[in-house]
This record gives sequence, structure tokens and C-alpha cells, in this order.
Amino acid sequence: MASNKPIFFFLLLLFLSLKLQSSSSQTWVKAGHWISSSSLHVSDINSALFTHLFASSAFKNKTSYQLFINSSAEQSFSNFTSIVKLKNPSITTILSIWVARSESTTFSLIVNETSRRKSFIESSVKTARLYGFHGLNLYGFQPTNGTSLGTFLDEWRAEVASESRNTGKTRLLLTMSTGRFPIVNSVNYPIESAKRNLDWVNILAYDYYEPRLDRFTGFHAALFDPLGRANTDDRIKEWLKRGFPADKLVLGLPYHGYAWALVNGSDSGINSAAFGPYVTGDGAVGYSLIKFLIRKYGYDVGAVYNSTYVVIYCKLGQSSWINFDDVEAIKAEVSYAKVKGLLGYNAFHIANDDYWVLSQAAYAIGTTQPKKHHLLGIVLVTVAAMVLLSTALIYYLQHKIFKSQGERKHENGDPNLQAFTFATIKAATNNFSNENKLGEGGYGPVYKGELLNGQEIAVKRLSRSSNQGLEEFKNEVNLTAKLQHVNLVRVLGICTENEEKMLVYELMLNKSLDFYLYGK
Repeated sequence: MASNKPIFFFLLLLFLSLKLQSSSSQTWVKAGHWISSSSLHVSDINSALFTHLFASSAFKNKTSYQLFINSSAEQSFSNFTSIVKLKNPSITTILSIWVARSESTTFSLIVNETSRRKSFIESSVKTARLYGFHGLNLYGFQPTNGTSLGTFLDEWRAEVASESRNTGKTRLLLTMSTGRFPIVNSVNYPIESAKRNLDWVNILAYDYYEPRLDRFTGFHAALFDPLGRANTDDRIKEWLKRGFPADKLVLGLPYHGYAWALVNGSDSGINSAAFGPYVTGDGAVGYSLIKFLIRKYGYDVGAVYNSTYVVIYCKLGQSSWINFDDVEAIKAEVSYAKVKGLLGYNAFHIANDDYWVLSQAAYAIGTTQPKKHHLLGIVLVTVAAMVLLSTALIYYLQHKIFKSQGERKHENGDPNLQAFTFATIKAATNNFSNENKLGEGGYGPVYKGELLNGQEIAVKRLSRSSNQGLEEFKNEVNLTAKLQHVNLVRVLGICTENEEKMLVYELMLNKSLDFYLYGK
């Protein structure tokens, strides 16, 4: 049994290494968020770059508290899943329920009351099934009561589980897209309920600073900030600190930036005084529009990639400042998610991409293993190979020693009869010395011997002048070995090397036959 342990250990290491290599690429979420009001048609989505696609948005009825989809978008939602599956048959689609910041109080009326929760939850499941989606996502809700939200999640999960059992369909996924911190307006998110009931949480890792709210330039999606200002790393650490598992967090990637109108045209950096938004009403500018403006007008001050913050910023014209995520930043953010052990990323929103360059960059990083996992995989495989090699070497050496000691079973006769080597018998009898000689008869001499394991033996060495052939000798020995009796000396084996014919017996001490028969 002990000899199987190295093999078991090897198989375990090999399994762990293969599992480590496969889990990173096969289960990682590479999601994108599509908004029906955007200019991107469903048929134009490159779904091959994603594992999951969120379709936004479904809304709540303020009177019936049920979920509905605007009639203007109904056709797009009805065909969404079937169309994106044409380019990616394995894609998973999720219906996103939009709760704007201004609607959070209204939605709390649903969450905080039993009958309203029931009406909304049941309608959400029916709507997702009706339009062919594989899951539901609650986007942007800021709770006023953490306990009520926890109850809502419990009941939501119970309903999708019940619906799955009753219909035999795969259970709908449940996710939530939420603020950067697990606390908003002094209300804590129900961490334990979210862990139990949600498949994951999408962290909206952007919009930290906005020109409609902040009269100074700021990085709206900084991954790090050594000065302690708003940044993604601090947000992720807070979720983990409160006990939410990393492998249930999905990092949001912004496919948009923000433009500020500068007070002083000579300014070009962070914390510069600003009047407010530029380019658009709220200053939000999609990545494709930013690239278009750059191609058309060029930089006034060249774009700068800041690896400390993981952001890109530049000036457009004389009086505008803009920051956004380009390919370098997206790659760094996806790599960060992998190193931190997060479940994946979710790009918001994909219509802002420019010829899919950001999605391609994210997907390329998302399908590779993080360096530390890759290194661990190499170590595991190497250790497994060493264990296998060591096991093979030990087996070989044991077999060689076993053979050299004559501990081999006789291949043609009784399985308990051993075939001793000449070297073993020679060593046991001290080279057939006269001191070891017990006697001699017509068949030849008998020698006393001791094997390496300490067992004492008697060796009958047939005379070379005997007319008995080798086969006759073996047959006689096999027959003798089968005759086991308390009054017969047991035959242990034979030696036929070097044209010898030797019988090996257990050594009977020199006592009378009466002693062995009657114990006298």
C-alpha cells in the first residue's frame, strides 16, 4: 500500500496543475454591457470576444411593481440572444434591470415591502425567460435599508431556484452591478446575503470624478492613487476586507472618459480648475468619439499614459482636458483582476469601443494565465515529474536488489518456490567452505548457510556426476515443495545457475527425531 503513495501524490499534483491551468481560461468572466438606445445594432456585436453579454435595460412599473421592456426596444430584446449566439454559440446573455441614482428611493419601496418584492421578483423571472435570457442583473441600486435588500436577494434566489425545479430549465444567473464601496450613504450592503444568493457582483470601477459634479480635473477610473484619492484598488480591498470573496467580484472597465472645460488654458494636469463639462452635456465621452476627435484635431498636449494611476489624459484644443482608458490601461486593469483572483471583467459599454480594439485587448489578457498562476503551474508539473522519476528510480533499485538477493519467484513451478542466484548461495555458505559443510551423501554435499535477511538455510548441492537432467530436477523440486507437513523440512527454493542443481531448505537444528515427533 505504501508503494502507491508516490503515484497518488504524482496524480494529485498533476490534477492540481491541470485544474489551475484550465480554470483561469475556461471559467473567467469576460463580459460586455450593451445598451439598447446606443447606435450599435445587435447584429454588429462581436460576441466572440465575450463569455457574457448584458442587455440593458429593463425597467420597473411604478404602479404594478412589475418588470417591463419598452415597446421601442422590444424587438431588439426578443432577438438578442439568438443573434449574438450566431457568432458565439456558447455566449451567456443577462437582462440588466436599470435603477438610476434618482430612482433608488422609489425602488426601495419595492425592496422594503413583501408583496411588492414578490410581484417584482416573479415578473423579472418571467420576463427573462420570455425574451430568452440566461440571467438577471440589478444595476445601480443604492439601498436605503441593507436588511431589506438582503431579504430581497434571498427571495430572488429562492424564486429562480423554484422556477428551475418546476420547469427543468437551467437556473437563471443573478448578479448585481453596484457602487465602488460595499457601503453607500451609510447603508451597508448585505454581504452575507450577497455571497449566498448572487453569482457575482459587478464593481462599477469608474465615474469617481465627473465634470458636472467636480470643478477640478480628476481621474475618473484610476486603478491606483498613492495620494489616497478615489481609486479602484482601495474599493476592491474594502470588499475583500468585509468578507466578500474575490472570486465573486467582476471588475468594471470603462469604455468612456470625461472632458473638463479648463479655467486656465495653460493648465494640463490633474486638479486643474475647471468650469464644468466639455464636448457633451455631462462631459462623458465614449472612447470611439475620443479617438475620432484625436484623429480629426490631434493633441494640443500629447496624450500621457500614467502607469502610477493607470490612466491616460491629454488636452484637446486650448481649453479642454480629458482622461480615458486606452489599450494600455485596459490591459493593466484586466491583469490586475487576474492577479487579485477576481472572477473577471465587465466592459461598460461596448458601443463606445473603437473597432473593438479595447475588447480585443481585454480578451487577449483575459484568456492568458496570470504570471503567478502560470509559475505555480510550472512548479506543480515539475514537482510531479520529479515524484514520478523518483518513484521509477526507487522501484528499479528495489527490483535490482530484490533480484540480487535471489528473492525471485520460480517462474515455472510453485509460486512460493524461490529461484536463488548462485551469488546468493555462495555468499550464504561462505563460498561452500568446509566450516559450513554439514555432511555428504551419494547425491552430494550439504552446507549450512545464512541469507542476508538473517534466515538460516541448508543447501543440498547435487553432484555434477548425477545423471538427472535439469527439467527432471525442476519437476522433482516442484513436487517436493508442494508436500508441506509439520514433520517435513520445508523446501524454500532452488538454484540452477552456472549448471548447478541446488536445493535450499529451512535449516533444522541438530536434534533427535523423537524431539520433533514427541517433544521429548
